[in-house]
Amino acid sequence: MTAASLVLIGPMGAGKTSIGRKVAKALGRPFYDSDTAVIRAHGPIPQIFAEHGEDVFRAWEREAVSAGLARGGVVSLGGGAVLDADTQTDLAGHRVALLTVEPRVVAARVSGTARPLLGDDDGLARWEAILKEREPVYRRLADRTFDTSHGPLQRVVEAIAQWVRDEEDV
Repeated sequence: MTAASLVLIGPMGAGKTSIGRKVAKALGRPFYDSDTAVIRAHGPIPQIFAEHGEDVFRAWEREAVSAGLARGGVVSLGGGAVLDADTQTDLAGHRVALLTVEPRVVAARVSGTARPLLGDDDGLARWEAILKEREPVYRRLADRTFDTSHGPLQRVVEAIAQWVRDEEDV
């Protein structure tokens, strides 16, 4: 099994996919996104939730996460992937970066998107409730935290890439 050099975790809208792609490029490593893997194998996430339910989605997500961690490189996990006990155990062998974002910033990032857990009503309030529930898990699993709320995201990309390089030089 190849160890992933970096795993990105965090709430919906924190930028895990876009930042992950750029960090992978900066480090010259492959990029893997668990949500993209689920979509490729099973179809759009809202459709999976509607037709099969969250439990089936989480099982498929776990398979995707396991495959990504085995592959190595930079791995971006869906916001709820860390709730799985096996995933939590697996992350112990990897460098984990938590991406955070302020609610006022995430509101613009997730508005108009099809995110099943945010529902049709007050998506931001639902996002905040989900974050409150998951945040202790994120914090426990993370080796380092990076906020994506301010400034150009490229600055976050550079900080993460430098952290990985520094850790590998030790």
